[in-house]
Amino acid sequence: MEAKRDDLTRLLQVQDIDLEILHQKKEFDELPQREQIVSARQRKEAIEEKRAKVATLKKEIERKIARVGDEDASLVKKQQGVQAALDAAKGDYRNVEARSKELAGIMKRRETLEGDMNRLTEELSKAEVVLGQAERALSDVAAQEEEAVSSFQQIGGKLKKEMADSQARRDAILAEVDPALVRAYEKAANRTGGVAIAYLQDNRCGACRSLIESGRLIELRSQAPLGTCPHCKRLLIIE
Repeated sequence: MEAKRDDLTRLLQVQDIDLEILHQKKEFDELPQREQIVSARQRKEAIEEKRAKVATLKKEIERKIARVGDEDASLVKKQQGVQAALDAAKGDYRNVEARSKELAGIMKRRETLEGDMNRLTEELSKAEVVLGQAERALSDVAAQEEEAVSSFQQIGGKLKKEMADSQARRDAILAEVDPALVRAYEKAANRTGGVAIAYLQDNRCGACRSLIESGRLIELRSQAPLGTCPHCKRLLIIE
């Protein structure tokens, strides 16, 4: 393959840059902050889900407390009325007996409501404690997420700039290389995912280290200064 020595030198420089970019991309993709952000958001989602369930439970408890309170308030009025009727029924045995039973029933019901209110108040207190814990946990996770995002932006931004700078250097060098050679190099680079050009070292490819049989080796040397490895299809510089 026809090629100028300067072009081959430039391709080797580009290959070094390509390996540098691959390393930068790998470092960027493996930044621990990425996993920390995902983990924080998953935990935040789980906490928010739990908080929503507890908040719904809290509202239901508050509705029950309100109903108990309304019923008790109604019974208080009723109790006052029955008590007044009882006081007015002095000497009327049957009326007194009936009012006394009614009053006892009201008081018994109020005792039950008082027990319900105590239980519901305790449940409400527990729900409020859990909600407080959820709020604090959300605050902590949000702070962790914010810190991870900030760190990711700082380090990731630096790596992105380095990649952009590397790409700019790469483009500038390739602009001075024969377009046909650039296409051959890019094709080999895409196929190999990394090292696209190597030296012929004795009777072996300097990249894949495969032995090249004598017949092909003679043919390959005739293509100097640039040929193609018959095994891995990389570009081979032949000196």
